[in-house]
Amino acid sequence: MIEAGLGIYAIAIPALLLFVLAGAEYIWPRRALVLGRYPRWRTHALFFATNAVVGRILSFFIVIGVAATWASTHRFGALNILSWPFWAEALMAFVVLDFAVWFQHFAMHRFPFLWRMHAVHHSDRDLDVTTALRFHPFELIVSTFYKSAIVALLGVPLVVALAFELWLNANALFNHSNIRLPKKLDRMLRIFFVTPDMHLVHHSVIVAEQKNNFGFALSIWDRLFATYRAESTVGADNQKIGLSQFDDQQPSEFVWSMKQPMT
Repeated sequence: MIEAGLGIYAIAIPALLLFVLAGAEYIWPRRALVLGRYPRWRTHALFFATNAVVGRILSFFIVIGVAATWASTHRFGALNILSWPFWAEALMAFVVLDFAVWFQHFAMHRFPFLWRMHAVHHSDRDLDVTTALRFHPFELIVSTFYKSAIVALLGVPLVVALAFELWLNANALFNHSNIRLPKKLDRMLRIFFVTPDMHLVHHSVIVAEQKNNFGFALSIWDRLFATYRAESTVGADNQKIGLSQFDDQQPSEFVWSMKQPMT
């Protein structure tokens, strides 16, 4: 019953947050959009729909929930061996999974094959809440198998695995959003969490700046591994978004974006 409820929330809460953040972007925009909302939003909606279909196909093989259920049934994974209190297991799972996502993101920028997939996300010349939907299906497949393996090896309880996915998606929507937070609030939040201005640096056209701020939720990993950068060298207001080799309308086109890893 709890798992079914979380499944509904995993769709309803991000959808509501997407709507709220899109409204906040309209009222308190951080930056003027270069390509605008349309056809970018159409393209990102198509990415979402495509990935939903791919995710459904993957469910016949493995998904994070299946991995969690399998680990629980077979008493497999570190947490099933330790038998800690539920709250301690949940806390450890969230921290380890958050680091795993940070490391995956780091690897996407480190290895050429992975970067070709991830570059689709970075080719967007604007950054707003819908950019969080802009991931190539190839990257979704890699990410699903990777996170499922981590969930199984750690023995994460199903309800915790689903809650983490909800948490991760909500944070991705937030830190990709084009909203202007008060500077004091931003400084306070980024002590623990990745803020929109912090993630903005990561989407810079300057390659050296793309190799910073890999976090999606917790900011501690970038500070710990010396990949934290507070702001672009040119300043947030002057920073260009995207990839330097793509400075036209093509990144806003769905077919072009889908073909990008093969070009």
